[in-house]
Amino acid sequence: MKSYASISREPTHPRRLPDFLCVGQPRTGTSWLDATLRGHVGLPRNVKEVDFFVKNYARGIEWYRNYFTECDPRLPAGEICPSYLGSDEARERIALHLPQCRIICTFRDPVQVLFSFWKLARRNAWTDADFESYVPANWSTGGQGLRGWRDRFGSDQVLAQLYDDLLADPQSYLDRVCDFIGIKRIPITGSRSATERVNSFGHLPRSRYLARKGRKLRDRLNARERFGTIELLRRAGVWRLCFEGGPPFPALDAATEARVRRRLLPQIEAFEKVIGRDLSAWKSPAQNSPDDAQHPRTALGA
Repeated sequence: MKSYASISREPTHPRRLPDFLCVGQPRTGTSWLDATLRGHVGLPRNVKEVDFFVKNYARGIEWYRNYFTECDPRLPAGEICPSYLGSDEARERIALHLPQCRIICTFRDPVQVLFSFWKLARRNAWTDADFESYVPANWSTGGQGLRGWRDRFGSDQVLAQLYDDLLADPQSYLDRVCDFIGIKRIPITGSRSATERVNSFGHLPRSRYLARKGRKLRDRLNARERFGTIELLRRAGVWRLCFEGGPPFPALDAATEARVRRRLLPQIEAFEKVIGRDLSAWKSPAQNSPDDAQHPRTALGA
């Protein structure tokens, strides 16, 4: 295993920028990874996703640096932000400011990604559509994004991880990440970190009106960096009141799943070639279900 010192090409200092980025996809265990790595690497203060290179670039690079002022200079620092993966603009900005950065790309069975994201969209009152109607016609499995990161940073600086591997063996999955960013391996076998739910939910909101109001309030607080207030409202049960309390999400029925998988088959087969892995399990409804209730371990960062 390479040490952080052997990987880092620039001197570390309190106002540095990240040494690594995990760029997603969304709903692929990124919240689990953030929670598991905290305390072992430097991560943004009080928040998971700064989203500097997409939403907040106009604030300037010094604004971004401020999120890493409390990071231990003896450890690598990073950010885990899924919105970066498919953004060509973000990739070029990262290459400009962080040319030696190590990039982690995470991927998941696209039906599971879409079903999980649909639940998030219903929870946040972004949509009231049923799942099949919500699936976009031009959905990408991420292959083009992975090629872009490899071309821009070099294959040795880009690690591709599958959610399937996180479910099968969380320790081995985490070991690969630790080796890649150059830190000691973090033992989690037998601990809550190996199976605990992170950023997962199973119920619809009690009211779309409350969910919409709660989402707008949370977004305003995020934009103003009022992360302490967001946490205070969480502890007071406000977010639970806004986003939970309704009936359980329905399971995805087999016929709908089969139709969606047929639509996505060309993208899956193209991604299979890019990543160099057999993805047969993504092609057959009989072999995996996107419903967290049927497969509890899929709740890891779902």
